[in-house]
Amino acid sequence: MMQTVAKRSLALASIWAIACVSALVPQSPVEQTRLAVRSLKKAIDDCNEQGKAKRFYVDYLIPLPPETQAEDIDPWPGGLAQMYPYAETILKEVLGGIVGDEAGSCSSQVISQSDCCGFFVQESTVSPKNDIGAILFPGVDQLDKMQEIDAMVGKDRTLILFNRQFQRPVDFGFVGKGRAQTEIFDKYSWGFAFQEIACRGEDVKLTFEYPLWESCVICDEDLELGPQQVDLLAASKERPVYEDLKKEINIKLPEPLWMRKMGEVERKGFKFQRGDNQ
Repeated sequence: MMQTVAKRSLALASIWAIACVSALVPQSPVEQTRLAVRSLKKAIDDCNEQGKAKRFYVDYLIPLPPETQAEDIDPWPGGLAQMYPYAETILKEVLGGIVGDEAGSCSSQVISQSDCCGFFVQESTVSPKNDIGAILFPGVDQLDKMQEIDAMVGKDRTLILFNRQFQRPVDFGFVGKGRAQTEIFDKYSWGFAFQEIACRGEDVKLTFEYPLWESCVICDEDLELGPQQVDLLAASKERPVYEDLKKEINIKLPEPLWMRKMGEVERKGFKFQRGDNQ
């Protein structure tokens, strides 16, 4: 899992190098935080109007540490423990942004030191009902704690699972999957997401800003054109599935990435053979 996170973080560095303006891909950590706050506010308002419990997932791509070098194989050798202080700062900014002008203090406590899991509470100076709780890096071993915190937060306040370390009920094992389905997957919905997946060798970005998922491919093989965004599926309330993304990529980018790169070599030669401005 740490290797996956590292690869996602490395790719994020290239995303933020994109010069062109993109409605889908956040251009900086500040922009990603702004989008997360905006999306969660809309989700919370909608749940309040419908009388629903405010339980949300957030997938946030954490930027690389400033000391990262281009040749680093793993920019996070310390795993979640190394990421935690960066994620803690980001999470507090998101929570404070949601509560806004009425934000009070933000407290935190470690739930599991070995699993690098923490619980945060952003208080509101106006009403306790506006307080927001969040669990950072919750994993399968924190099922009891998640259930306990859910009960403590209550139905009137918001609770967020921030960068969860599980994807499906089966991740909790044969014994825990049923309870995980009831206590987590049946209760929580997406509040914000910025995800990256590899599909047919392409660099696919998925974003969720309430209430819609959008998808695109970032093509950066042509140095003259620079990074280009190719939109894929139409915006949808359901998260795009792999097969649908693959079909759309086959239509919009019929040549695979390796073939497009070879075409660039045939036109311009290898990079080390080009001049400084080519």
